[in-house]
Amino acid sequence: MPEGPSITRRRLALEMKRARERSGMTQEQVAAHFEWNAAKVARMENARSGITPRDVKDLLSLYGNEDADLLEALLKLSRNSKQRTWYTQYRDIIRGDLISLEADADIAKYWEPNIVPGIFQTEAYARALMEAGLPPKERKNVDRHLALRMERQKRLTGENALQVSAVIDQSVIHRVIGDLETMHPQLEQLVEFAKLDNVLIQILPFDAGAHYFHSGTVVFIEFPNLSDLDAVFLEGMASDQTIEESPEVKRYQREFEKLQATALSPEATIKLLRKGYHRP
Repeated sequence: MPEGPSITRRRLALEMKRARERSGMTQEQVAAHFEWNAAKVARMENARSGITPRDVKDLLSLYGNEDADLLEALLKLSRNSKQRTWYTQYRDIIRGDLISLEADADIAKYWEPNIVPGIFQTEAYARALMEAGLPPKERKNVDRHLALRMERQKRLTGENALQVSAVIDQSVIHRVIGDLETMHPQLEQLVEFAKLDNVLIQILPFDAGAHYFHSGTVVFIEFPNLSDLDAVFLEGMASDQTIEESPEVKRYQREFEKLQATALSPEATIKLLRKGYHRP
């Protein structure tokens, strides 16, 4: 799929970091040369701060770069990183990196111990969650939060559909959010999504025992052709964390594979979801 702004920004940051390392310069030396704040180079190389075309030219000149093709490629990345995308209009209500990473990803994997993953939620289920969980000052934005969540769901179908794997704790399908009239269509929708060729849903049964992910929601964002950009997103009550260091990402990925091996098969999962329709 075409690269969206978040991937473009991260690719640019990674290539600029590699260019600095080839030059033998430290981040502190670069910051001192330009009389920048000491943390500015680190923010650039972590894609937390934008890198302008002027920055690209100045930095590559400092690094002794004489590769005109590299310069032109990085200038293009810098310009493209400023493009607006569909989620730009929701910037004021987006917390963390998940939306932008998910929008650009080829593969997303979800571990969810408490609720149906957001990308699978019906509007009624999502509304019940938001009305219960949003801080009072944000409740006026429920409709915009819902619109954002429904827009995310479009990645599951159509051209360049997202490849999704999800492991959901069994407690999620028994926990009534809203009421039974809300839960019934939510479970039906999970079944329908599970039938898609690009979606794999598994339930982790109650008797699965201990595992690595007891602390909360985990989302894996993967790019098969750009594995350096794989990331793990950890959702917390007050704040979120994005892990991008390769050894740590790979460790989380291995633990998720163990979780998948312990979970019910996709066929057994669908049977359990259908059984959930008939809860007393």
